[in-house]
Amino acid sequence: MINFNVDLVRNLIKEQFPEWSHLKIKPVKNGGHDNRTFHLGENMSVRLPSAEWYVPQVEKEHKWLPILSKHLSLPISKPLAKGKPNKDYPYPWSIYQWVEGETVTRENIADLNQFANELGGFLVELQSIEASEGPIAGVHNFHRGGDLAVYDEQSKHAIENNKAMFNEHLLNEIWELSLASKWDAEPVWLHGDVAPGNILVKDGKLSAIIDFGVLGVGDPSCDAAMAWTFFDDKSRNVFKTALNMDEETWNRARGWALWKALITYDGNKDSNKTIAEESLRVIKIIIDEYNTKAEGDLLK
Repeated sequence: MINFNVDLVRNLIKEQFPEWSHLKIKPVKNGGHDNRTFHLGENMSVRLPSAEWYVPQVEKEHKWLPILSKHLSLPISKPLAKGKPNKDYPYPWSIYQWVEGETVTRENIADLNQFANELGGFLVELQSIEASEGPIAGVHNFHRGGDLAVYDEQSKHAIENNKAMFNEHLLNEIWELSLASKWDAEPVWLHGDVAPGNILVKDGKLSAIIDFGVLGVGDPSCDAAMAWTFFDDKSRNVFKTALNMDEETWNRARGWALWKALITYDGNKDSNKTIAEESLRVIKIIIDEYNTKAEGDLLK
């Protein structure tokens, strides 16, 4: 069990990057799950993979982020140095340039529709970058951008396990619809974890995207899951329009959101009421949006 604390980081910096050993180190508030993050002085951060399965993220970010940043209009994470394992910490680790901004919330956005349009525009920009040599979705990024069917068993188990709470037939219908199509175009770049914790704003507007640990190339539908976890009805449609997303890809995006909400609810309903309630909220939004669309289709 690794004890992630300031002393660990201080010793790593002193041993491998003594030129920065005079800088103050302190934990970052809400410092992440895949990685533990610490401030290093005023302008840098240290990120330490929390377990072995997150280690591939280090090399991937160091290789690809400098290339991608040249084609993006917004700042993204910028790796500055790569650390080595030592006797106290068994994995490679990274030092990044600190990216200014506030973690996005509903409260610090000036206009939710404008933000939805800005975020969609950024993702389209990312998808437009040449991706032929990028890392194909797979185990390294937990299949983000790959075939959603890899999570079929998990999702169906969570539905079955909670059928007293949910309409299992409707959830299975939504889930099966998400599996009914595949991405048949060339693979494109995807962030893989487009969520509030990885999005920064300044003065009420989108200002930066960080944490590209599950970066990959493949089907971009997973990057639209925030449509159901963050946006309301109107801004969700703005987001979809900005992404120029067809209905089949939108169905798969809904599937990604549903899978994560289902397994999170199932895993926390007896242990973490706050997380379980948030997952339940997302599941209800997915159901409402799906029903509304179905009713609209019947009227056409």
